[in-house]
Amino acid sequence: MAAQYGAHEVMEVHEVLSDTIDGINQFQLYRPHTRDQQLRGILDKQIQFMTQEYNNMVQTINQRGMGQAVPYRPVRTASPVYGLDNPGTMTPNSSLNEMDDRDVASGMLGCHKSSATMRMIAALECADPELRRIIQQGAINCAEQAYEVWQYMNQKGYYQVPTMQEMTTSTMMNTYSPATMGEVRPHQFQ
Repeated sequence: MAAQYGAHEVMEVHEVLSDTIDGINQFQLYRPHTRDQQLRGILDKQIQFMTQEYNNMVQTINQRGMGQAVPYRPVRTASPVYGLDNPGTMTPNSSLNEMDDRDVASGMLGCHKSSATMRMIAALECADPELRRIIQQGAINCAEQAYEVWQYMNQKGYYQVPTMQEMTTSTMMNTYSPATMGEVRPHQFQ
């Protein structure tokens, strides 16, 4: 017997599954434009994981209690590189033939960022705890996949991290201090 889900859950699951299909299809379109073997490995690994995650969610909604949230295990490559190193100008490609590894990685990153946001919002609409957990884990997985792609881009110089002067950073970070806890009293009912 099919699970009883609320209207919000059904619509959110529909959006998440449609987005997952679109992401898998988008990544498959990128494959012929990927030249760097490291990026191709990341792309292939992520397509495989996204397909497994899709199948897991479909199984969960069709056979209540059978699915489980599976975390994505990214490969950590190196520490982030901070600062700008003569970044070049960016313009849209004038033809499909101009697509390169930077374009592929940037498209992957954007896909994961928007999917992470959408999935977290979807999880907030779920009443079913199992479905909620799976969608929450999906948001975390997208964030992990995004970071894996971002690391690749950062190491290749495709995604540079601007910094501020140390004085400005220090001033901003030291603006905050710990809060003090007042005494908490139980509410008195009359």
